Amino acid sequence: MNVAYGGTLHQRLHEVSGYADHREDESMPLDVQYGPAHEVLLEPGGTLRKIAGRDRLQVNSLHWQGVDTLGDDLLVEARAPDGVIEAFRVADSPGFALGLQWHPEWQFEDNAFSRALFAAFGEASRQRAAGTR
Repeated sequence: MNVAYGGTLHQRLHEVSGYADHREDESMPLDVQYGPAHEVLLEPGGTLRKIAGRDRLQVNSLHWQGVDTLGDDLLVEARAPDGVIEAFRVADSPGFALGLQWHPEWQFEDNAFSRALFAAFGEASRQRAAGTR
């Protein structure tokens, strides 16, 4: 999504000085690979912060790539402690246009934020289908 908006990526983020290794340990069981890996700080006034009702979340981390330059018309929604952009949104989108680096679908039943995120997406979809958004 970032590249589609003119942004660039670090292809091997773990090799870029100053950034943590955001990849999973493939030698571990899936529950560990997809388990909480680090915190993200949610941007004030952002969509994710509104959905979460707080300023921080614990997320999983299974990615090699990371945003280098953020694309045009995109706004940061969340950052990892090392500064990596973990989520962004389309600035003036009338709909639900978010990009996340983590996997909220993993064991969403046990994650209040993931359930709230999917509920917000569902509501945005219903509004779009009804022509009210």
